[in-house]
Amino acid sequence: MSRGDVGRRIEILGLVGAAVATGVVLLLPTPQGLPPEGQRMAALFVGLLVLWSTEALPIAVTAVLALALQPMFGVGPLGTAFTSFVSPVFFFVLVMFTIALAWVKTGLARRFALWLIARAGTDATRAVYVFVIGTGLVSTVVSDVPCTAIFMAIALGIFDKLKLAPGSRFGKAVMMGIPIGALIGGVGTPAGSSINVLGLTMIEQNGGARVPFLHWMAIGIPMVIVLLPLAAFVLVKFFPPEIATIGDVEDIYREQKQIGPITTGERKVLAIMGAMATLWILSTWIPAFDTVLVALCGAVAMFLPGVRLFSWKEVQDATGWDTLLMIGGVTSLGAASARTGLAKWLAASALGGLQDWNIVWVLVLISAFTVVVHLLLPIAPVINAVMIPPIMVLGAAAGVNPALYALPVVFTASCAILLPLDAVPLVTYSRGYYRMFDMLAPGLVISAIWVVLMTAVLMLMGPLVGLL
Repeated sequence: MSRGDVGRRIEILGLVGAAVATGVVLLLPTPQGLPPEGQRMAALFVGLLVLWSTEALPIAVTAVLALALQPMFGVGPLGTAFTSFVSPVFFFVLVMFTIALAWVKTGLARRFALWLIARAGTDATRAVYVFVIGTGLVSTVVSDVPCTAIFMAIALGIFDKLKLAPGSRFGKAVMMGIPIGALIGGVGTPAGSSINVLGLTMIEQNGGARVPFLHWMAIGIPMVIVLLPLAAFVLVKFFPPEIATIGDVEDIYREQKQIGPITTGERKVLAIMGAMATLWILSTWIPAFDTVLVALCGAVAMFLPGVRLFSWKEVQDATGWDTLLMIGGVTSLGAASARTGLAKWLAASALGGLQDWNIVWVLVLISAFTVVVHLLLPIAPVINAVMIPPIMVLGAAAGVNPALYALPVVFTASCAILLPLDAVPLVTYSRGYYRMFDMLAPGLVISAIWVVLMTAVLMLMGPLVGLL
């Protein structure tokens, strides 16, 4: 049987599985406390999750289907579904593709990456640290996937020079470290990942308080500072480089010289990003400088006469429209689950017993569950949509700030490092330098550190930022 036949069979099984799962949920007796429209919403959600997980349909097509089926299932009119679909998060994701293009096209991202790699010298172990930390630093302002691709290209050049084949321990550490660094770096600021902005928007939509930019950073930056070197340390322990050096670092210096001095385009990007970062920080005290609004203005500035960094056609080509549409579909489903009472019922039936637990253990359990659920549902936006509404209800029932219980979901939605199933690790996994389960052991250790550290930082900074 050809690979195409296998793919078609999987797609058909996914479609059948989605239909069966939807039908089963619809035919089950309506649970006590769940409104009929809530059960229909649950059936719709389950079917769509099967489609997303199996990719029986393209991700973007499933997102559009999520809109069309809401009125058909009687969970809300089409107009309401569209209103939730085109949210601020939708435009923020579009803007982040634009900003990533600016960094890549002007060469600024590669210049910074090469500068960081040059700091490693020739020591192989130190090189692993630089790849992980460097990717994490760039990922705080550049989307995870293009950031991963940039550092992977540099790493592959080094591998070719050293004639390192797949299976090399150094190759494993670097190729796993790059996406892990990108995912860690993305939690540093709300603007570091579309997942962050989606989560914060859902927190506000479900009755939570606004989490200011600087308050997020008070939690995210300490996590990044601690997690990046620890992640590199763990990878080196599991996969100690079999080589002592990475050869002649002069090759990197030569490539830096070929790039030449910093260009006018790079200066424009730095100026715009500096202004955006300033306004984002000021938004802590001036809410009018909303994260999405500032990002939109920054993207528009890149098209102004005298600045014009690229054409709109280039932005269109660089935009991941499947991701964009999926974000919209997930946002719409999240709003519908709250509106139909499904979120409230899930919180009461599945999480109700947690409201009497100590806050620390609740935060640990929520975070750990979010890490593990990536194995079943390796789509971070969907994880936010599934978990945030009921978690917010749980927080309100426990008498705490609902955002305190929801933030661990948002932060840990990026912790997709147990297996290379998420889009970010798949970038390097496709190169064959490590196998699927090579990531599991170091991923478990780093994830455990992530959960413990995030809980500690939340408890420490919570009183200072109004969460406790």
